[in-house]
Amino acid sequence: MEALVISPDFTIEDIHKIREQNYERIKDMTVAEKVAYYNNSGKEAEKEIERRRALKRKAVASM
Repeated sequence: MEALVISPDFTIEDIHKIREQNYERIKDMTVAEKVAYYNNSGKEAEKEIERRRALKRKAVASM
């Protein structure tokens, strides 16, 4: 699947594009595949949030 291009202003159209891409990605999945997909996506998001928090703590500590 090709990379999604989101505008710098993040408009409602961008939200529609994201939702459409997500639908296309999961439309043929079984329920079990969808559960695994969302669980993995959530875990990746948690890791990214923690990575950003660590960077923020590091930046604040160096001030």
